[in-house]
Amino acid sequence: MVEIASFRIERVEILRADGTLAAPLPAWAEDPSELVRLYRAMVLTRLYDTKAVNLQRTGRLGTVASSLGQEAVAVGTAAAMRPEDVFLPSFREQGAMLWRGVRIEELLTFWGGDERGSNWSGPREDFPICVPVGTHAPHAAGVATAFKLRREPRVAVCVVGDGATSKGDVYEAWNLAGVWRLPMVTVVANNQWAISVPRSAQTAATTLAQKAIACGMPGIQVDGNDVIAVREVVSRAIERARSGEGPAIVEATTYRLSDHTTADDARRYRDDAEVSARWKEEPIARLRAFLVGRGAWDKDREEKLLAECTREVDRAVEAYLARTPPPASEMIDHVFAVLPRAMAGQRAAILRRAAERAEARAENGSGRP
Repeated sequence: MVEIASFRIERVEILRADGTLAAPLPAWAEDPSELVRLYRAMVLTRLYDTKAVNLQRTGRLGTVASSLGQEAVAVGTAAAMRPEDVFLPSFREQGAMLWRGVRIEELLTFWGGDERGSNWSGPREDFPICVPVGTHAPHAAGVATAFKLRREPRVAVCVVGDGATSKGDVYEAWNLAGVWRLPMVTVVANNQWAISVPRSAQTAATTLAQKAIACGMPGIQVDGNDVIAVREVVSRAIERARSGEGPAIVEATTYRLSDHTTADDARRYRDDAEVSARWKEEPIARLRAFLVGRGAWDKDREEKLLAECTREVDRAVEAYLARTPPPASEMIDHVFAVLPRAMAGQRAAILRRAAERAEARAENGSGRP
């Protein structure tokens, strides 16, 4: 027998769960202000998530996907990118979107069922939130192909969940990226659950990172609850892709402490004891412990940060709730450049019905029946 191929998957850990160092800090992380920026971004993301869930529970927002417990994946990934790179998020990457300039009010607008929320303040070429599982991976390959053809030193960065790695379109995107050596980095947010399906029931592979090998690209695993490690590993993969060395897959292992979405009840398929144990690994407390140990954080700074971020979230909620709803015709207006006759009739009927309702409200307001 002759061995024709072999591989190994490395795992990177820098901060342990208790906030102590498992490996030397990268040079950029020696600056406490950089770590405080990452910490603030994760705290803001969690406060936004809490408020969004509360809004959904009180009927003022649609279904919401919380990133509770996995904030380090999104924030670390975004921090590794340059502004000119293109981000292709799934539906749990609010931390990355906020880092890149999307406003909280815009996120709330989107999850409130108003597509104007996708017309955001962040990088205009970043892709909108992708709710279907994995369908944005081929889009990432397309973006990366454009960068390569134009000889632009830019990278397409796509985040998918562990469940998406079982999808054919994700594998096809990876296969194409490997064959064409595209400037594309995929971060797999392995939160251990694809809705109610545990990672063990999704694949027999020891790691998700090793799926990169079949596509001819490197794969690496990182502790996804360690924002320093995530930023460092994703940075290396992005710069490698930018320099023309091709795509990579980064598996970030984390845990979804919340339900899959507000339409889910995770207690039906996992034990509370399992979730409680995972709280000991969550990323915000981990980085806070490290900063406190370095003398870069204390109770007063924590209270000021919480108050500041709470005000930011509350102002955004007020702005969102004050927005005038879009006309019902919006669901048709941007589908075709020239509306087919049947849809034009539907649009006219929608506008006519809306006018009738407005007239009825006006009459009731004036005291007339």
